[in-house]
Amino acid sequence: MLARGLSHSARFSHSSKKRFNFTTRVRASHSTMALNYPRPIEINPSGPHTSTFIMLHGLGDTGDGWSDIGYMYKASLPGTKFIFPHAPRRPITLNFGMSMPGWYDIASLEDIQGGEDGAGLRESQRYVEELIQREIAAGIPSTKIVIGGFSQGGAVALMMLRSSIQLGGVVALSAYVPLHKEQPLVSEANSKTPIFMCHGDADQTVAFEFGRRSYQMLLSLDANVEFQTYLGMAHSACQREFDDVLAFVKPILV
Repeated sequence: MLARGLSHSARFSHSSKKRFNFTTRVRASHSTMALNYPRPIEINPSGPHTSTFIMLHGLGDTGDGWSDIGYMYKASLPGTKFIFPHAPRRPITLNFGMSMPGWYDIASLEDIQGGEDGAGLRESQRYVEELIQREIAAGIPSTKIVIGGFSQGGAVALMMLRSSIQLGGVVALSAYVPLHKEQPLVSEANSKTPIFMCHGDADQTVAFEFGRRSYQMLLSLDANVEFQTYLGMAHSACQREFDDVLAFVKPILV
């Protein structure tokens, strides 16, 4: 059973959602178990493909939980392809060691940046870079690719700032900078990459303070980062936040 208060998902409903059974298999460097990556959900652009938005879900969720933003944004971003990956199932310490979809292991919500699963985070970064390289191979400039994520997915999105691939932008919802003691947090390639962080001040899962401190950390590095607070919002998402994300990504992706 999922530990109480652990669900890091923002759920929507859409009748056209479907899952794929194609899997990519990799061997985790820190474990003897193989990580299986189900094929991501993809929503193709309504016009010529000129940009890509990759959105990563939170712990215990799947790409289905966020795929509706592709339909929500489609009219405003007609040339954008939306990709919603599914995290592999892995044992989660916080969930009493039981397996569930997760981008990395996590042991505590109280000390979310203590004892982090560096190997899991770096593996997730590698996988997202693989998705990015596929888009580049399809003719999309890396500067027309935005990586977004919620909760755990947002932490992985912020990990992508370390990549040698120059990104168009990074969106982190209810998240924090992982492995913050490992430098550099931002690569030279992404020193000017626009970053949009959003957090509810009533979040009791990924504490608002973690998000605020992460923003200040990036700001101290002269990163191109913006932080938006949503009063009274818990560990979830709201329509105003979706509107703000669209306003942020549209100049990058169009």
